[in-house]
Amino acid sequence: MIKFFLMVNKQGQTRLSRYYEHVEINKRTMLEAEVIKNCLSRSKDQCSFIEYKDFKLVYRQYAALFVVVGINETENEMAVYELIHNFVEVLDKYFSRVSELDVSFSVSEIHLS
Repeated sequence: MIKFFLMVNKQGQTRLSRYYEHVEINKRTMLEAEVIKNCLSRSKDQCSFIEYKDFKLVYRQYAALFVVVGINETENEMAVYELIHNFVEVLDKYFSRVSELDVSFSVSEIHLS
């Protein structure tokens, strides 16, 4: 099961977050900081799957954006890895070369609707 979905930039700023389990706001901030630090500190040669506390992190980097998904231990990491890629492909088709600005704009549009 997917626990959360994050999009962050190379500076570690969260651009999009969606939680599928209740997490208090102050704990989200700490969780995101730790997750982002773990993913951004890894080299491109390292695996994109990280065991973290009681769940796993699956992430992919696209230019200046990182997409990070937190999953439970029973979820298929490769399926989530492909889900991330499909999600980015859809954004890329919609925005014609998705960028961090596009993600920020679309999130603000969603919240205004």
